[in-house]
Order: sequence, then C-alpha cells, then structure tokens
Amino acid sequence: MLSVFSSPGHYVQGREATAALGPEMLRLGLTGPVLIVAAPSAGRLLAEAWRATFKDAATDFSVHRFGGECSRAEIARITEAAQDAGAGVIVGAGGGKALDAARAAADDLGLPFVSCPTAASNDAPCSALSVIYTEAGEFEAYQLVARNPALVLVDSSAVVQAPARLFSAGMGDALATWYEARTCVAGHVKNMRGGASTRSAAALAELCHRTLLADGPAALSAVRQHLLTPAVERLIEANTLLSGLGFESSGLAAAHAVHNGLTAAPQTHSFLHGEKVAFGVVTQLVLEGAPNSEVTQVLQFCRDVGLPVTLGGLGLAGIDHTLVRTIAERTVAPGETIHNEPFPVDAAMVADALLAADSLGREFSPAAG
Repeated sequence: MLSVFSSPGHYVQGREATAALGPEMLRLGLTGPVLIVAAPSAGRLLAEAWRATFKDAATDFSVHRFGGECSRAEIARITEAAQDAGAGVIVGAGGGKALDAARAAADDLGLPFVSCPTAASNDAPCSALSVIYTEAGEFEAYQLVARNPALVLVDSSAVVQAPARLFSAGMGDALATWYEARTCVAGHVKNMRGGASTRSAAALAELCHRTLLADGPAALSAVRQHLLTPAVERLIEANTLLSGLGFESSGLAAAHAVHNGLTAAPQTHSFLHGEKVAFGVVTQLVLEGAPNSEVTQVLQFCRDVGLPVTLGGLGLAGIDHTLVRTIAERTVAPGETIHNEPFPVDAAMVADALLAADSLGREFSPAAG
C-alpha cells in the first residue's frame, strides 16, 4: 500500500486575514467571478472586508446565503447559484457545514475551492471531504472530493468573535485526531485518501494533541472574552490545520463513528459535531481497553473546556436501552470508520462501551449526568 499525505495548497492564518483574501487568490491564479457561500454570521461579520479585498483584486463576487444544513438539496442550490453567476471559484465562509456544502458543490462543478472558516469549530477547512447530512440532520455519507482546498484562509479576528462554545467544540473534534490516528497507524489501515499514513501525518496528529492539552483551557478563557492571544492562535492552528491534516492523512476510527451513530437520535441534533466526537473519544478508549490514566486525562480535559462526557450531556438524559442499541447499530454500519479498530466490532460491544463511557463520565463529573 502506498503512503499518501493530503493537504491544502496554501494555508494563511492571522489577525484581519480576510483583507488578504483577494490578493492571495490572485497570487495563486484563482480568478473570478467568485461565489461566496456564506453562513449568515460570516456575512454579517465580513461583508465589508469582502468588498474591500475583492475591489483591491479587481475581482467580481456574489454571495449565496448558506441554508444551514450540508444536505444534497443545499449542495444543489449552491451548484445552481454558481452556474448562474458564471463562477470560476467557490469560496466557503462560516462553520464546518457551510464549508462542506461549498466544497461539495465546487467538486461537482470541477471548480477550485477556497476555505474561509469563521470559527475554529472543527477540522473540516483543510480536507478533501464533506460530511453529508439529511435535511433532518442525520448523518448520511462522507463525500470524498477530488482536491483539497486551493487556499485555506483563517481570519483569527473573526474566529474570536464566534461563540466560545464553537471553539470548545473544535477542541472536541481535534481531541479525536491523535487517538484515531494512532489506531489507524498501528493497524496499517487506509487513511481517508486511500493510502497508508506517513510519519509526518502521525507527528502532526501528536502535535495537535500536545497543543490541546498545553493551551486549550487558557485559549478558551481568552475566546470567552473575544481576545486574540498567542494561545488562541496556536489552538486555531491545532483545531484547523493540525487536526485536519492529521485525520485525513492518518485516518478515523471509533470516535467519529460514534458521532455518526449519535445523529440517529434526534435529541442530539442541537449539539455540535465536536461535542459528539468528544464523547466518541471516551467511548473509543473504553472500547479499546485504554489505561485508566488515559481515560481520566481525557475526562479532565473535556471538563476543563466544557465538552460533554455523558449521554445526558448530549440530550439523552435517562438510559433508554432501545435508543442506545439504535445508536450502536448505526455506529457499526457497513463502511463506518469504527471498522478501522484492530478487532471486530459489533453493535453489542458498542452499546456496552457507550453505557460504560457514560458511567465513567457521570462518576468523574456528577453534575454532568
């Protein structure tokens, strides 16, 4: 099996970085017209900056308001808008779902894609993968696209204006990166691009983990005050670049499959991707029989940065064994990444791991149950 490392063509991060968007695109040969697929919050925050940067670059642009869900229907609407605008480039601006929908539409049209996250809420911005949901919010499929973004531009000033909960959720998504990467590397399984992991990818995943533990709580404290500090910049990089490269080029395992399983419960739909992934990390460690010290470290980190560690913390108060079984069965669906674990996994094992993880979380943080 060949080793494959996947990454965006160019990565830019920093204070007021949106001002450089138009010139950076021109420098990379990305010419308009440009269609910006924008979450409402991104439009409110960056409309003036977009006008200025594309005026400087003498590039025409238009804005499509993202509908809120990365569904097949929304992707079709973006595709139609891009065709109507004669777009030569699609830019996604907002959170993970807006970026995923814009990425999928760009891929369907064979257009270059530029990723401009306005929250460090997940590791979607750098990848060549979109997570597709039903209109009701249930996980449907992963769509692998042909190319990573030509440019990822992260305006740190915008990120710190987003709700702190989004920043925390990004840490939950990034928390899974090292635990899933090491499982995939040890098992010699294919990564998200169909190849073996490289040592570089594993090292980036480990650096992501160390950055979270070292800077996570302090960075979250600053973001709660809308302050941009060096710790925040390091966490933005960890949540966005390090986690994105680490997961795509090393692989996913149980934690993300548990997230997908949890979406089968409508009660979890109001919770963020990274919040469900964080509980998936605890479940994966239980499933793998990880040392108690490691589980405790994860539970402590989650408590420090406000991530849920119980089913109750995800809207599933009270133990409904039938629902837990439904979640477990969705978690082990054919093709799910839980089958990258180094042993056969079935629904009964997952149901027990979910309940055991919930019990550990309640014992660690009684108020969370």
